[in-house]
Amino acid sequence: MTVKIMADSSCDLTEHYYNEYDIEMVPLTVHLNNKEYRDSIDIQPKTVYDEMRAGKGTKTSQVSPQTFKTIFTSYAETNQPLVYLAFSSELSGTYQSAAMMAEEVKESYPGAQIHVIDTKCASIGYGLVILRAAELAKEGADAASIIETASYHAEHMEHIFTVDDLEYLYRGGRVSKTAAFVGSLLKIKPLLHVEDGKLVPLEKIRGRKKVLGRMIDLMAARGDDFSNQVIGISHGDDLERAEQLRDMICEKFNISQKNVVIEMVGAVIGAHSGPGTLALFFLNKPYK
Repeated sequence: MTVKIMADSSCDLTEHYYNEYDIEMVPLTVHLNNKEYRDSIDIQPKTVYDEMRAGKGTKTSQVSPQTFKTIFTSYAETNQPLVYLAFSSELSGTYQSAAMMAEEVKESYPGAQIHVIDTKCASIGYGLVILRAAELAKEGADAASIIETASYHAEHMEHIFTVDDLEYLYRGGRVSKTAAFVGSLLKIKPLLHVEDGKLVPLEKIRGRKKVLGRMIDLMAARGDDFSNQVIGISHGDDLERAEQLRDMICEKFNISQKNVVIEMVGAVIGAHSGPGTLALFFLNKPYK
């Protein structure tokens, strides 16, 4: 039986990918104007960014344990193999809830082939891991092979990103109030990356224009074999800048635009990073 791949909405893939690869998607929740919305189902990122620009506050919450229990039970009952590749456990409690519910379901269905993997990835970096796993599933690979390759991609997925306004990272506890104030005053743009699933500050760059060049410098220093992998770019409602970064990458590394996926940072991650976020994702080891 074909292995089913499951993702949560923090992978920032759009619906056509879920349909093309028959991926099960479970949404996190966005809280806005005293209402709850299912990420990418009831609310789109553009709405969240517009509200944030208007000064509105947003919150997010993880997938409920009961949701996972219901989904996992349905697969256990039909004995279909399921591989759920989860949003980084360092950024959300979603993985922990899923792992707990998988064990609970297996108590009732000892033979259930339910696998829950912590990717330690986010946004399109996480999405690229999902797509590779879904490709293998579509080709008929077994769960062990899918997990091995997806884990390799997750381990070697670089996340290099910047935000347009440090205030949003301050609200999320990522930078101090002083750093946010001084950064805004001096027009300092932070570069961050993901290290073992956590957001870690990397550098501070003065001026928006210099950021893109520095991102490409880091890509050249850390990456490998770009012509044989898919490069990911996600943006917080700033497609023009994302396409500028793509064009710079294609020229620098002599790769086709077809090798680059551009998507908007989803509502859940965008609620913490804010409008103007720009992120770059690539493998630091050869593609497999």
